[in-house]
Amino acid sequence: MRPTSFPKDKLKVLLLENVHPSAVKMFKNSGYSDIEIHSGSLSEKELMDKISKVHILGIRSKTLLTDNILKKAEKLLAVGAFCIGTNQIDMKSATREGIAVFNSPFSNTRSVAELVIGLSIILMRRITEKNEGAHKGLWLKESSGCFEVRGKTLGIIGYGHIGSQVSVLAESMGMKVIFYDVASKLSLGNATPCRSMDELLKNSDIVSLHVPGNNETKNLINYSRLKKMKKGAILINLSRGDVMDVKAVKEALISKQIGGLGVDVFPEEPQSNKDIFSSPLQNLPNVILTPHIGGSTMEAQEAIGLDVAEKLISFTETGSSNGSLTVPEISLPLLNNAHRILHIHHNVPGVLSQVNGVLSKMKVNILGQYLQTNREIGYVVLDIDKKSSSKAMGELKKVKNTIRTRDLY
Repeated sequence: MRPTSFPKDKLKVLLLENVHPSAVKMFKNSGYSDIEIHSGSLSEKELMDKISKVHILGIRSKTLLTDNILKKAEKLLAVGAFCIGTNQIDMKSATREGIAVFNSPFSNTRSVAELVIGLSIILMRRITEKNEGAHKGLWLKESSGCFEVRGKTLGIIGYGHIGSQVSVLAESMGMKVIFYDVASKLSLGNATPCRSMDELLKNSDIVSLHVPGNNETKNLINYSRLKKMKKGAILINLSRGDVMDVKAVKEALISKQIGGLGVDVFPEEPQSNKDIFSSPLQNLPNVILTPHIGGSTMEAQEAIGLDVAEKLISFTETGSSNGSLTVPEISLPLLNNAHRILHIHHNVPGVLSQVNGVLSKMKVNILGQYLQTNREIGYVVLDIDKKSSSKAMGELKKVKNTIRTRDLY
């Protein structure tokens, strides 16, 4: 535990949406005591009322951080998204305001991959219909239309961290794995890359989607591509809700162009467990719909809690921005006999020259200087001699194009 210029017990931490206790414990063990916890998300108005006093904010997928909220976050140093995605955060606004945003893109990889394998088995065996029949008193003991996954071809669209993990698990079960990605990726095991998505769709018994949500992937699976799939193939989507044309998928199920569907993400999702969920995909045979729980295992949530909390604490106490999606990433050593000042500024020519000019004019001895930029902002960390002028902070705040400065220790 390193003392900071601003006492840790004065730093307000706000954690929403049942952030895992592992994160709370890590904050407390690191000396943070002003921690406010909420089990659910807050509305824009509720969060705007609170945000002006918050230094560290932790959210999951339901809390929307809009430009209006972030503009009022005068004291906010960092946001932790205790999940994979950051679609709920206005990232342009966070970058412009110099607020560091961290997430945990890999901690629930295994949980999602296991669910893909589980859905594959259940859908290939048509367990949904057997289960429903048994509950109704029907004894549907037959093998017609039911298959092993062993020897079948799994097509993975998007061969990133989750897609490649699915690949490894599938191969261990005797499946043949093919994949398609817009970027060149190293195959794991015996997985084979496809030259096109059409090639993958044509040859796959099961197609699993693992792509980001953006303009390029919206309705990636549409009428045209569904017709190119093997008749009776299984489709699984645990990526983003808008990568499938839901109406087209429903028609493909009804016409038996595809033989089963597993979906964990939807174009429109309830904000809380109290809200009603509705989808055109409900009440169709051999369809499994789950409420965005791909990464919702106790193991994954604990790992996410530890990962994001560690990044937030590191940034708050050392200035290291490793894993930040807004403030440029810098990995920093610790200097015991120095003052550390953080300076975030608009990325325009001449700012660093001004910073160095201010310190030179004040005869401040620089022991270490670290700079990284992105298209929007620059982040410079200054380690200066403890004997140097205490007025340095005040002068650095006056530098043109400064967004934020912080006297760390």
